[in-house]
Amino acid sequence: MPNDTFEVKEHIKEQLKTVPQLPGVYIMKDASGEIIYVGKSKLLKNRLSSYFRGFSKHQPKTQTMVVNIASFEYIITDSEMEALILEANLIKKHLPRFNILLKDDKNYPYIVITLGEDFPRVFMTRNYQKGAYKYFGPYTSTEQVRITLEVIQTIFPIRECNRKITEKIDRPCLNYFIGRCAGVCNHMITKEAYGEYIQAIIRFLNGDKDWLLKELQEKMASAAVDLKYEDAAKYRDQIMALRALSEKQKALQTNDKNQDYISHYSFEEKTCVMLFQVRNGKIEGRESFNVANADYVPASDLLSSFIAQYYSGSSDIPKEIYLSDEIDGMELYSTWLSKLSGHKVGITVPVKGEKKKTIDLVEKNAKEYIMKFQTRIEKELSFRSKAESELRNMLELPDNIPLKRLEAYDISNTSGVYSVGSMVVYDNGVKKRSDYRRYRVKTIEGPNDYGSMQEVLYRRFKRGLEEQKIADETGKSFSIFPDLILIDGGKGHVNAVIDILNALDVHIPVAGMVKDDYHKTDDLYFNGTLRNLKEKSSAFRLVSEIQDEVHRFAIEYHKSLRSKEMVHSILDEIEGIGEKRRIALMKHFKSIDAIQNASVEELLEVPGLNRKVAEKIQEFFKQRR
Repeated sequence: MPNDTFEVKEHIKEQLKTVPQLPGVYIMKDASGEIIYVGKSKLLKNRLSSYFRGFSKHQPKTQTMVVNIASFEYIITDSEMEALILEANLIKKHLPRFNILLKDDKNYPYIVITLGEDFPRVFMTRNYQKGAYKYFGPYTSTEQVRITLEVIQTIFPIRECNRKITEKIDRPCLNYFIGRCAGVCNHMITKEAYGEYIQAIIRFLNGDKDWLLKELQEKMASAAVDLKYEDAAKYRDQIMALRALSEKQKALQTNDKNQDYISHYSFEEKTCVMLFQVRNGKIEGRESFNVANADYVPASDLLSSFIAQYYSGSSDIPKEIYLSDEIDGMELYSTWLSKLSGHKVGITVPVKGEKKKTIDLVEKNAKEYIMKFQTRIEKELSFRSKAESELRNMLELPDNIPLKRLEAYDISNTSGVYSVGSMVVYDNGVKKRSDYRRYRVKTIEGPNDYGSMQEVLYRRFKRGLEEQKIADETGKSFSIFPDLILIDGGKGHVNAVIDILNALDVHIPVAGMVKDDYHKTDDLYFNGTLRNLKEKSSAFRLVSEIQDEVHRFAIEYHKSLRSKEMVHSILDEIEGIGEKRRIALMKHFKSIDAIQNASVEELLEVPGLNRKVAEKIQEFFKQRR
């Protein structure tokens, strides 16, 4: 595009005059107000002005972005460091389409220890939150976490349950009798003794395993000498578990330092960033990241964006990070990571020796990943494209109507009781779980699928219309309307939905997913006729997947509500039990079975319960046996 064909909008010219020469973050928006790019600079005025000068010299991607800029905002920070942190947070929150992004960004698994509890638990989580928790990770695979937890649970008899531990002596579970729990619930271990197990686990998860192996070997030998063969066999099994975990970690170096190695490889329009986690001289994790929007992006920008996004949510930042390429502001990133981790973090590009060989190995793995999965990636993209084309043709939709966002709806109930609706969303043929929604039907009584569907669609699009009236639509997913609505049902369901949409003055194509005798989508009901779906293999596969997903989501919600209501109704049948006492009982005993098996004295421990009501509860459950 020649430079003279692009003219900077007058309001942008005026705004550029007022931008200060200070560090900060800038936010580019398109005509609809959507954030399309977030960047940082130590000199905001220079950086922002550079986008609108020398247009023809920009890379094609940058030219496309600049053409789409309708407005921009900026946030001044006290330092370039603050700008870096803010930029990373905003990119993670808004996922602007012109920023370099880790594709299919997911929450990576951590191992967490609940230090705020008297008897802490150790388990896997994907949610990182502040508080009295100690996190290890993120780990690069769920399998790695599972194996590590199995070893911990084999060696250390800590509790796996989440029951509240009180002064009351509870009946121990199976884990106690098979030696996998020290008996926290029946007070067979003190807090101090239990705490020693937790400190040993922390040491273990920090990578110090050799001491534990040596200690177990000594205990096994001692037990054998004392003819305690069962104990010796237990220690032997624990040693085997520990060795099995170690065997899964390839030895890399002779030192005991914690290091990350990061490299990348691009092929055609696809880019992979590969990371090797080295802990105590062993590769403990390897993760590959598909990177979106990396066309024509220099290696420096690619790696700096990766570092900002990956480490901003990590609790496991090593002291040494090795890169395949130099990045701008190396010292800035080093200082930032040092503050995040609480220890000095060095970032280096190795040029010789073992570290250079390791970086080359990481790049080799990135190349292998791209080339190995190239065919699969292309096949998947081809399928999504073909499915969209087949859907468009069979529904006779014009080419100018995209089929990017599909929303599907289903109703689930039992003879009209506990009616619920589900909404699932597919974006470019892929599930977008963050936009899934569930509805409990409020205004329709009895088994009325048409009425229930109308209520759900009314509530969804009524809220969407309200959100569209608000200028700032950031984070308001209801304001985004689908290109096609898929309804689980046929002619009646479709007509009912169209009536509601017409009443709201919303005009979106609606198709009904009609099932065959095997409960699979056979046809689509659209514009008064049935369109045979099985003749279109890709569209059939996609729509069948969507129908299964929306049905699963509805059933899952329906079952959870039905279960809760059954619990409530059983307790409500007991004379003297109102809402407050019902809640108090469930908080204290956690389950109906526990209430049913409780003695009168145990029931009297519940706040607000007197002996008369306790005896009525016991009598009620006796009659039900």
